[in-house]
Amino acid sequence: MKIICQVYRSKREEGMYLYCRKDEGLDKVPEPLRKRFGIAEPAMVLVLDGTRKLARVDVNKVMASLDDPGYYLQLPPRPDLDAQVSTIQQHNSKLS
Repeated sequence: MKIICQVYRSKREEGMYLYCRKDEGLDKVPEPLRKRFGIAEPAMVLVLDGTRKLARVDVNKVMASLDDPGYYLQLPPRPDLDAQVSTIQQHNSKLS
């Protein structure tokens, strides 16, 4: 199955993206999320078919989210959080 996907970039927060079906646009995105997202600037159109690789997210997860709830929100990376998780994992492995 192929899905034509419109990706929107948030003008409010760097690295935040919304993936939506091209034919539906932002119709299924809840109003509170639209307010948080701010102005949605079209970034690109992708054809998703399950074999395409995406940079920071699993394409199958995006495709499933486009079916229900009808959109996928990609949040900006949080390097500080990733570093904390890595430190905790290293600490826990020493306890074993």
